Amino acid sequence: MTQFIKDANWRYATKKFDATKKISSEDLASLKEAIRLTASSYGLQPYKVLIVENPDLRAQLQPVSWGQSQIVDASHLLVFANIINFGEKEIDATINNMATTRNLPIEALQGYGDFMKSKLVSLPEDVKNTWTSKQTYLALGNLMNAAAELKIDVTPMEGFEPEKYNEILGLDKLGLNASLVATIGYRHEEDATQHYAKVRKSEEELFVTI
Repeated sequence: MTQFIKDANWRYATKKFDATKKISSEDLASLKEAIRLTASSYGLQPYKVLIVENPDLRAQLQPVSWGQSQIVDASHLLVFANIINFGEKEIDATINNMATTRNLPIEALQGYGDFMKSKLVSLPEDVKNTWTSKQTYLALGNLMNAAAELKIDVTPMEGFEPEKYNEILGLDKLGLNASLVATIGYRHEEDATQHYAKVRKSEEELFVTI
């Protein structure tokens, strides 16, 4: 069994965090790098990730997160926020970054930039917002896998009110929308969920070979 599979079996959606244990700055930096390196459509990374440490903000967010204790007890709260009405500005920023990183003239990348714009800019806004929101799930997956390797617990959450998050965190003014939430930290010894057998579909039920 590979280490990755062992880590996947170790992790679970933690229900009760130990509020006394905090993630080190070194481990947090590793998790941020795992998120940063996540693959995304066209490499555009159409989202931002807010790391909410402020206890007052987290206390405000708990009631609009179905009252879940992880929001306030976990070491850190991460909010994956997709960019609303993604367009030419964001594509141009990616092209500029690519030119700088690869030491290429902008002109050499103009065709690729125009291609992305032809596929994305004219899409209806709701379609673009759905697409950018989906990209955040890729980043969440990398976070969960990297955290499991470090024996850091992650609870991914869709049980929250995005509109309230947007209001409390001022995301509307930034052209962002709260898409996903993840709490990270260390499981409490009293969290009975950690002892439950992992329930998944069998290989025969899940996979179809054509």
